[in-house]
Amino acid sequence: MKKHGFIGGGNMAEALAHGLIARKVLRAADLVMSDVAVARRNALKRKLKVETTADNLQVIRQARAILIAVKPQTINDVLSEVASELKAGAKSHLFISIAAGIPIDRICGFLGTRARVVRVMPNAPAMVGEGMAALVRSKGASAADEAFALRIFRAVGDAVALKDERLLDAVTALSGSGPAYVYLFAKAMADAAANEGIPRELATRMTLQTLRGAERVMRESGRDAADLIRVVASPGGTTEAALRRFAEAGFSDIVARAIHAAAERSRELGRGA
Repeated sequence: MKKHGFIGGGNMAEALAHGLIARKVLRAADLVMSDVAVARRNALKRKLKVETTADNLQVIRQARAILIAVKPQTINDVLSEVASELKAGAKSHLFISIAAGIPIDRICGFLGTRARVVRVMPNAPAMVGEGMAALVRSKGASAADEAFALRIFRAVGDAVALKDERLLDAVTALSGSGPAYVYLFAKAMADAAANEGIPRELATRMTLQTLRGAERVMRESGRDAADLIRVVASPGGTTEAALRRFAEAGFSDIVARAIHAAAERSRELGRGA
């Protein structure tokens, strides 16, 4: 028996598999991955040295812990297929779903009310080992199942367990979609710097190092953001002038409204909208 299977072999599945192997949580020989695209299967086999298949049910038959990494639009078909195999005799599987917006009740509607399900919201930086994930377990899943899922996602960054599944919509808006907000802000900074005369390549380089340095100071100093802003913003100085413009434009309100919009969209996806 394999120790872990993947249904869906996209970028996130690849990142997780790579992290598990690189961190020696599991071996390549412990994994089996399915995907509909032959080119994708070949790429996974070449890069990770794992077993691949076009047959989702082969994954179910070979592994007892299954990560479902398919798009929300296709999950009903996948769960129906999986359920048919479970009814045929497969027992005691743990299902870990990263399908965005798909609630545990919907998954259990296919797999059974007592199914062992852990729903996870990861994010794209898992692809470079710097991911942030939050997870919630179903009533049928155990503390050991939760611990196993945390171990999987901590292989590619950090992960936390939550009690209230409703919080995953806010998590989706914060850390799930959050990298795009950072990229948008970084692009705006670099564009503005280029408009001020700094060469584009240098503007991007300086922006990235500024973000990296600011993140490290915030993480390692233990000081809150407001305090660190005061450290940088001298009265009457350049930073204060920039911060005043942010305030005049309603920067904090824009961020709040954007995250609320993302959370609302996550709730809509959960309802099948």
